[in-house]
Amino acid sequence: MPIELESERLHLRQFQPRDLDDFAAFYADPELACFIGGACDRNEAWRRMALELGHWDLRGYGMWALEEKATGDFVGCSGLWNPEGWPELEVGWWLARAKQGQGFATEAAGRARAYAYEDLGATTLISCIDPDNTASKRVAERLGAQCEDVIDLMGGRACIYRHPGPGG
Repeated sequence: MPIELESERLHLRQFQPRDLDDFAAFYADPELACFIGGACDRNEAWRRMALELGHWDLRGYGMWALEEKATGDFVGCSGLWNPEGWPELEVGWWLARAKQGQGFATEAAGRARAYAYEDLGATTLISCIDPDNTASKRVAERLGAQCEDVIDLMGGRACIYRHPGPGG
């Protein structure tokens, strides 16, 4: 059974077919998608959305579609990510351009992080952030995470931000 969560302003839910237009619009924008796999066409965006859903079946957790409670608008994506070969359990996020700068990423990632620690029993959690992604680095820092290392990851560089543990 898919897990759904709430935060103050967001409904964190499974991706649905109705999300494809917004999901594909995000991935069609090279500036937005440059830090998470790069821009792609609608067909590849559909495959990436299916990958998000498949992660849930394989791991029992994953990324949520973010829906603004007040408007029903698609906001973006946040959740937990740990595909084969990943350094360790990660909390990640991305937002539609129109929803950036409103605190949604911090709110969603904070809720996903709480779920990882409180419900899944995670003892450690990271965010892998491109060194040039200043907006995501600010979100991680607002959440209390600190960069502990820079590693090679899937052909690029990633700052490993370590999140404070449960109660920390």
